[in-house]
Amino acid sequence: MGAGAFGIWKLLILLGIVFMVFGTKKLKNLGSDLGTAIKGFKSAIDEGKPGADTADESPQADVAHTEQAEDPR
Repeated sequence: MGAGAFGIWKLLILLGIVFMVFGTKKLKNLGSDLGTAIKGFKSAIDEGKPGADTADESPQADVAHTEQAEDPR
């Protein structure tokens, strides 16, 4: 390994510092926000394709939409 190579110990130390600076709760929120953004980006790309079918969506997504619409709050 060269002097600039990242070994497992350097990565673990870096990960520990990131946890101490940001905290696990902020990192969890950041990860979920990033995942939501990626899903939105992928769906926007799929909508732009000609002949894209919306039938590829999972049935669970349809259930979530109907349950949310029926919520009286």
